[in-house]
Amino acid sequence: PEPFSISQPTARLGRIAILWRGDEAARRSATPGTSRFKAIFEALADVGIAAEAVVYEDDVVDTVRAQLATLDGVLVWVNPIHEGRNRANLDALLRDVATRGAWVSAHPDVILKMGTKEVLHRSRTMSWGCDTALYRTADAMRAELPARLAAGPRVIKRNRGNGGQGVWKVAALASSRNRPMVRVLDASKDVSEELALDDFLERCIAYFEDGCVIDQPFQARLSEGVVRCYMAGDRCAGFGHQKVKALVEAPAARAEAGPRLYSSNADPRFQRLRRLMEDEWTPELISLL
Repeated sequence: PEPFSISQPTARLGRIAILWRGDEAARRSATPGTSRFKAIFEALADVGIAAEAVVYEDDVVDTVRAQLATLDGVLVWVNPIHEGRNRANLDALLRDVATRGAWVSAHPDVILKMGTKEVLHRSRTMSWGCDTALYRTADAMRAELPARLAAGPRVIKRNRGNGGQGVWKVAALASSRNRPMVRVLDASKDVSEELALDDFLERCIAYFEDGCVIDQPFQARLSEGVVRCYMAGDRCAGFGHQKVKALVEAPAARAEAGPRLYSSNADPRFQRLRRLMEDEWTPELISLL
């Protein structure tokens, strides 16, 4: 392979960090040419932006703070949950960096407004919405969920998560009123299980540390696949289509699952989606939030 190199632009527009999570070994070995963000480093260099690799972990927050203090901005690639750790310390650091004048993307407050599951409840009246409930407390969920389950399977989602963590398909089973039973499928697992509703609710208590739990009806068409619409501002830049296993129980449908396939914004299959995103949903969401 050819060695990594960054062309020298005629005028430098600024210096930013590309930040991701990693341990001490990752910090020692991090370079633009060997990271998974190599193409981003190159693209930024092509337009005159110098980018530096910054590898974050909670035990080096002060070191990272000092690094970011010398830069004009930071692009952040850190999941809400990673090996049991959350972003609380990182988000506090990013807010501090932003108040000192650096550009932060995405700012933690922007994520809280539109990058968590709560936005599904706030936007439930839009044409993309559905019968979406929000529980602020475990007691509210205990009181309201049984009636919703009686109407059909539901999907329970913790407010902040990734990779299917904290997402469940829940369906009521025939059982006594004194001890209702449910069948649950963890989105990150392959096999469902049956247990008492009270036991499932106990599992969800920790989710309220994120502020709320979201409850939506299960969409039976999930087995047809999921389409992601990638936006650059208010314009659609492209699509990603994927047949998924998460929450899909039918063996035949699970067998069709595969990698996400990307296409340009001109993909004829998704032009109606593009028009809705650009002309209706994005303006409506901006007004709503």
